[in-house]
Amino acid sequence: MLMNRRQFLSISGATACMAACSPQALATQSLTRVPQQNAATALKAMRHLSQQRSRMLGYPINMTTPPDEFFAWRNELAAVGFNQFAFNNVGNPYDHSHIPFNCHPFEKELIDRFGAVYGFAPDNIWGFLTNSGTDSNMHGLYMGRTILKSRTGVMPKIYFTREAHYSIQILRDLLHLDWVVVGTRPDGSMDANDLERQLNANPNHPALVVATIGTTFKGAIDPVDAIQAKLKHRTAYLHLDAALFGGYLPHTAFAADLRHNVSNPVSKTELKRYDSIAVSCHKFFGFPSPAGLFITTRANFEAFRTPFSQIHDPEYIQQVPGTITCSRDAVKPAEFYFFSSESAFARQAADAKAMLDNTAYLLKEMNNHYSYLRPVRANDRSNTVYFITPSKAIVDHYSLATMQLDIDGERTPCAHVVVMPHAKKEILDRFLTDLRKS
Repeated sequence: MLMNRRQFLSISGATACMAACSPQALATQSLTRVPQQNAATALKAMRHLSQQRSRMLGYPINMTTPPDEFFAWRNELAAVGFNQFAFNNVGNPYDHSHIPFNCHPFEKELIDRFGAVYGFAPDNIWGFLTNSGTDSNMHGLYMGRTILKSRTGVMPKIYFTREAHYSIQILRDLLHLDWVVVGTRPDGSMDANDLERQLNANPNHPALVVATIGTTFKGAIDPVDAIQAKLKHRTAYLHLDAALFGGYLPHTAFAADLRHNVSNPVSKTELKRYDSIAVSCHKFFGFPSPAGLFITTRANFEAFRTPFSQIHDPEYIQQVPGTITCSRDAVKPAEFYFFSSESAFARQAADAKAMLDNTAYLLKEMNNHYSYLRPVRANDRSNTVYFITPSKAIVDHYSLATMQLDIDGERTPCAHVVVMPHAKKEILDRFLTDLRKS
């Protein structure tokens, strides 16, 4: 019999919990009282989403359906058991695993191929496919924190701007790092001179710096080489958050922006521009679920491996995994492998060109017809145009992201359009026509 409130309050602590949560007590409660959504109704509502996806202009997600070959590849994977029974990518894809049900060979080759795209030396690449862009950033920050603390015995301070993705603020808190806020230039990119001032103000701490290649709202690009110049002769780790831009820039004339190594014509050696990079799979590429690339050097992994192995006991899986997450999705790396082929890179190059051309077109048309909205494109690498917020109907219809920005010294509501591969010229024309109507 269930107790009344007075009886419950007459006993205390664990006894009360045990009484209220006992199997007998739970058995007397009807589960039918819990509201349940009708699956058929939910599925019916979702059918309309396909018609709305072309209007998704406010967020950096490629809503294009992958080619038929991708789904054929999925079927090939299913034929050998992927998504049919449990596969698990636990551990380091570059190390032997005695647990055979994984796709480490796909994952390793995937990282090697994208490592080459970003200009990593072929014998100095390490990484894996993560659960998301935030997960990739977390591994970069955790690796940087661990390496720097191991080298100096001092916890580093983390440096990034307020224009960086909000996940960096969450991860800073999660990793218990003191945040040093770096100022920005007018376009929203990191001010390297202010970084130098902040570094000089904190001489006793190593520096963990996050450079954003394509800031969340404005699409600004932090100056990697200028940042690296300020880190010279300092104990530092530089991580790039290139969630969106990292997908398409390598297929454009701006590919050098993301190269890991550059040649020094004087010493005829290769110079490192950054330590690690995070790129989202579900943004530019159009992979149909969240995932991320995390790529660093083998040298960084080896520097990380020793202190990391002292944090946990790796005996159970017979290797030092190098990853924060233990069990890892084995289906996503096998599926995303499809996006690393020569034909996939050719499609990505075509998408990248169309995106940048369409962004230039949108900016031109907005300047010609809606200059009062003050449209801005931060740079010619960006697929983002931001402007003063139009009507609520437009914001809602096109799922525009909005933020308060400083314009002429005043906080002003602004919105942006992120021109992804699905945002064809006809979609942008429809948006421009609706702006006029509103």
